[in-house]
Amino acid sequence: MENSKYLIIANPNAGGGKVKKDWPIIEQILKKKIQDYELIFTEYRHHAIKLVSQKIKEQSFRNIISIGGDGTVNEVVNGIFSQNKIPTKDIVLGVVMVGTGNDWGKMFDIPSDYSAAISLIPKGKTFVQDVGQVSYHIGQEENTRYFINCAGLGFDALVTETTNKSKDQGNSSTLSYFKSLISSLIKYKPVDVKVHIDNREILNGKLFTLSLGIGKYTGGGMQQNPNAVADDGLFDLMLVDNIAKTKLVRKIKKLYDGSINDIKEVQSYRINNMRVESDYKLMLEVDGESLGHAPFTFGIIPESLQVIIA
Repeated sequence: MENSKYLIIANPNAGGGKVKKDWPIIEQILKKKIQDYELIFTEYRHHAIKLVSQKIKEQSFRNIISIGGDGTVNEVVNGIFSQNKIPTKDIVLGVVMVGTGNDWGKMFDIPSDYSAAISLIPKGKTFVQDVGQVSYHIGQEENTRYFINCAGLGFDALVTETTNKSKDQGNSSTLSYFKSLISSLIKYKPVDVKVHIDNREILNGKLFTLSLGIGKYTGGGMQQNPNAVADDGLFDLMLVDNIAKTKLVRKIKKLYDGSINDIKEVQSYRINNMRVESDYKLMLEVDGESLGHAPFTFGIIPESLQVIIA
């Protein structure tokens, strides 16, 4: 008999501690709307990966709820994909967004209101989305990570790292993100890379920034990948090899209104896979989490996860 109980993974530190602060409210809604569930709070970074994988293996959970930000969702997804007992496409993921960016939730109009978001879950309206996979390195060791929204290299990844450091210091507002953006812009220097997409080279030289999207939104509402479609089996790739920093500041509105491809220096592609090599410390972020260094190999797993949508 299938396990119909919900596994709820909640990150108390998400949103600058907002989950912990608002838990009495969230719990009251869960008891009313969901009822039959097992709740576990994460205790450290990457804990959700271990918890989800273990619980699916031991108890065959097929209904999982993530309560937290984009990073929490990413860890839950990695837990789902790091087990092989239940096919990933047979698992349904519901999300209550309580982070600072909540970019994945924007793609599917997930409400920020707790009651409205939780009410969607038992209704069971689902979308089967693509999931990205990247191999990266820490020293000589190769690692794998999955993502459901976006991945970024270069300037994009530096902004993420700077923002995450700011969050660790208790600064998680839109203003603090903008400060991270500007400070990263001041100190970032493009590095030499080789970029191959679908087995053809498109860049052998300086890279300013690169964003690989399943979803459209990053950085709390920027549209770096406005042509992304979450179930078409393709990444939306945005690449800038060189741009004057002053011009980027002048054009920043285009990052938010979906017209980024109107900027002359922006290259846009629809791709299946990508490999990036660099002799420099080229930074990587996936779903707002900073990871290791090059070489990187990206691939897409088409329509491999059911998610609850509005």
